[in-house]
Amino acid sequence: MVSNSFYKDLEFSEDKVKVSVILETSFTKEIRIAFKKGQIMKEHKTAFPIIVHLLEGEIEFGVEGQKHHLSKGDILTLEGNVPHDLLANEESIVRLSLSKLDTPDRVKQVAKDSK
Repeated sequence: MVSNSFYKDLEFSEDKVKVSVILETSFTKEIRIAFKKGQIMKEHKTAFPIIVHLLEGEIEFGVEGQKHHLSKGDILTLEGNVPHDLLANEESIVRLSLSKLDTPDRVKQVAKDSK
């Protein structure tokens, strides 16, 4: 058994979105993305399906040019190779479930390249 918490050692960065690996299993990688209000992850995509679960806050989730408002507790799936972006309307915590074949370093690079 492996356990952790999305709220343990929670840190926000003034400069960039903060990406942390919370745990890894035989089939998934669970990532925490901590946003300060106004921070973004610019448009990007992955080759694999993802699950996005908003644990706290409000996010505008852009999918192929359309904006979707997410509130605390909302969850969505997205197939691979679909361009998407995120904008935090308030301080927010996102749970991102990645395929075992995907890499947290890719997510960290998107955050690093975003404003």
